[in-house]
Amino acid sequence: MHSNRNKILKRIGIHTFLIAGAIIMIFPFVWMVLTSFKTVTESTSMNPFVFFPSEWRWENYTVVLEQNNFIILYYNTLAMMFWRVICGVLFSAMAAFAFARLTFPGRNFLFGMVLFQMMVPVQIFIIPQYLMVDAVGMRDTIFALAFPGLVSAFGTFLLRQFFMQLPKELEEAAILDGANIGQIFLRIMLPLVRSGLIALGIFTALFAFKDLMWPLIINSDPESAVLSSALARIQGAYSVIYPQLMAVSVLAIWPMLIVYLMFQRKFIEGISTSGGKL
Repeated sequence: MHSNRNKILKRIGIHTFLIAGAIIMIFPFVWMVLTSFKTVTESTSMNPFVFFPSEWRWENYTVVLEQNNFIILYYNTLAMMFWRVICGVLFSAMAAFAFARLTFPGRNFLFGMVLFQMMVPVQIFIIPQYLMVDAVGMRDTIFALAFPGLVSAFGTFLLRQFFMQLPKELEEAAILDGANIGQIFLRIMLPLVRSGLIALGIFTALFAFKDLMWPLIINSDPESAVLSSALARIQGAYSVIYPQLMAVSVLAIWPMLIVYLMFQRKFIEGISTSGGKL
């Protein structure tokens, strides 16, 4: 009885701690949504402190929708995320398969260079990437937005962990059946690392969605802006009108929330199974 009571108390303590942590993480989002329906006075009032708006003011959303073309912003953002995910996952899977399953001269050195790229700040690559995009005349395009994400050192490293966990007998059996390297990769190995591909896809989409510096630099035309760069400019325009700024933020985050809610189980599965041997 005493042991069972201790287990119950321990479980209650753990769940209380987790619930408190969840409330702390969720509170900024709740505050953002509530502030988007307040007046300017309510959003800045400290005495008295206003948590819930006295009246739900939808005109904050009406104003920002009239002043910003969210259809173009959503399209540019989703197009950038789509091409970064497709190209990043495909090329990372090909490179990871080569590093994990094939033997060729300089393999360890080249993989070391991939790891070295992960340790270098991404800001170092901005100038050469800008010059490359500008040289082919592709500024202010979707290609320019997706260009830095066409390859991914992180994706190569992550998927290599998955490929290394697969037994060699699969390749040997496929070779005996007459399969070549391309068929082994596409028909056997790639389907077996599906959870890793989904996890990498979500990571890549998240990184693309949060990317701010590159879209601000490479695309100066408002018609080719994405949500992150538009928010940076809107914050300057609405620096003191917090309800409108929060309304824009609410409109900007819901696509990523939908993506996560749709794939959260695969995302967690992919991360939990990626800790294989190096």
